[in-house]
Amino acid sequence: MPQFATPQDQRYAQALMQPALIRIIDNIRKQLEVSDWAGSYRDDMRWPAEATAEQKQQYLALQDMLETATPEEHDQIQSNLAQLPSPEHLYTLCLTKQDQQQEIDVWQLCYRLCNAANTNEEPITVDMSLFNLELGDVDWIALDQKAQRLVTQVFQAVTSS
Repeated sequence: MPQFATPQDQRYAQALMQPALIRIIDNIRKQLEVSDWAGSYRDDMRWPAEATAEQKQQYLALQDMLETATPEEHDQIQSNLAQLPSPEHLYTLCLTKQDQQQEIDVWQLCYRLCNAANTNEEPITVDMSLFNLELGDVDWIALDQKAQRLVTQVFQAVTSS
């Protein structure tokens, strides 16, 4: 998790992450359609060093149970999960073209999209132009336009390397 300039920036970033992921993934798809690169995604988990094999197994089993849990069971399962070390979820775009390979951290792209500086520099100050403050919601048009520019830049960097 990156560092944020303020707790409010962190709250705004949390509100933007799912919409940012949707727009980043869609714009990657569009770039792949007109590119020589083939793309696939890899979803990995990075566990804290202190997590034991038993704790990892228990965590994964509880996560599976959440999918079919009743509302009453859900709270108890969440409570049990909170007692366990939790992994960091990594979502990686794997690009290949002939003998070339590139990997791009999709979550880093999402944080970069949210960042007013449009960089990976920290602390992050959230780009408030991505919100429609009158409606109190995400400005999907602004978010999509910025995601499109960012993904285009990433693909240009990949093709020039």
